[in-house]
Amino acid sequence: MRSFNTRSRIAVAASAAALLALTGCSSDSGGGGSVDDAVGQNQDGRGAISFAMGKNDTDKLQPVIERWNAANPNEQVSLKELPGEADDQRNKLVQSLEAGNADYDVMALDVTWTAEFAANGWLQPLEGSLALDTAGLLPATVDSATYRGKVYAGPQNTNAQLLYYRTDLVPAAPANWKALTDSCAVATEKGVQDCLVTQLKQYEGLTVNTTQFINSWGGAVVGADGKTPEVESPEAKAGLQAMVDAYTGGQIAKRSTGFTEEETNLAFVGGESMYAYNWPYMYTNAEEDGSAVKGKVGVAPIVGPAGAGASTLGGYNDGINVYSKNKATARDFIAFIQNEENQMSFADASFPPVLASVYSDAALIAKYPYLPALKAALETAQPRPVTPYYSAISKAIQDNATAALTGKATVDQATADMSAAIVQAAK
Repeated sequence: MRSFNTRSRIAVAASAAALLALTGCSSDSGGGGSVDDAVGQNQDGRGAISFAMGKNDTDKLQPVIERWNAANPNEQVSLKELPGEADDQRNKLVQSLEAGNADYDVMALDVTWTAEFAANGWLQPLEGSLALDTAGLLPATVDSATYRGKVYAGPQNTNAQLLYYRTDLVPAAPANWKALTDSCAVATEKGVQDCLVTQLKQYEGLTVNTTQFINSWGGAVVGADGKTPEVESPEAKAGLQAMVDAYTGGQIAKRSTGFTEEETNLAFVGGESMYAYNWPYMYTNAEEDGSAVKGKVGVAPIVGPAGAGASTLGGYNDGINVYSKNKATARDFIAFIQNEENQMSFADASFPPVLASVYSDAALIAKYPYLPALKAALETAQPRPVTPYYSAISKAIQDNATAALTGKATVDQATADMSAAIVQAAK
């Protein structure tokens, strides 16, 4: 999954209380006893472990596993591929964890799942002897792996949306949102179909875009507790209003309500828009032979009202199954994934690394000129709502952002309804 590792999130978790009760179950392959007991067990355990990840991205981890296995013959890692679709991956993991199984020692989790899995007692906290050195990691990636002040996973790779712009139409990236929307007149003058294209179809991409606007204007969807709605703050409303106004005013292409990442990619690479918000993978497509914009592409962080905006974070976090019998090995393997050699290999595979130093490598920048802009975007990026109720909250964002974009609700009504849905989800 080349964007945010989650395409469609239809599955909604059971209530937190029910899930917490289920995590107390155990099986023959699990650690046995309660979740609290499992947290305390096997913290020094060493031996063979399994690593679970969605099959669409395992090609990036296979070389890492091979390097680890060559150096650790007594602590081999076996890859267990999960389904390609995010919902199916999550469901398979949840079924195993609810049963108290240790089928998967280390699990590559979409960043939005980390809080849910932590809240339900399925992840071993990474503290004490299991703590990771996070000093060299991009801070936003560590935030995405943190729940209620405690680190529950090791950031593996990350992602952030970028602002793409046509250098043959505008000499430099716009300094802020007003500069972007004001410059849309250039697209009209030059006969370009659209000013800005992005993902406003009613799916996870709309959650990404809506939270980007809200966060860029200084707002938030939920508070630090993961359940108190904050979308009715003046800042959150201003962000959503900016998105709605640009859509109704035509600065954001009207057809964006039917766009996923791929439609956005096709429109920009085909020369049909002056700007686009999309993930880093699009840069390679835009510079390939046959692209209508080859040699005419600039990249920058997305913009807010006073400068750079706050992109919505994507990527994977690696969590240790609380029922694992070899947690010390699992911890060391997660740290191994974060080393410079492996993170450099991720950059070469268009799998944005979490190690900050990689973004300053001159040879890599020569190959991938978007890296400095991506690092800048990642330095101000924010996770999607860190909450154990993510699926329901994402649906609330999508439903009510769609209502505001299509004129079925004012921004005040949409944020009030979003807030009510968040409260209901957290009950």
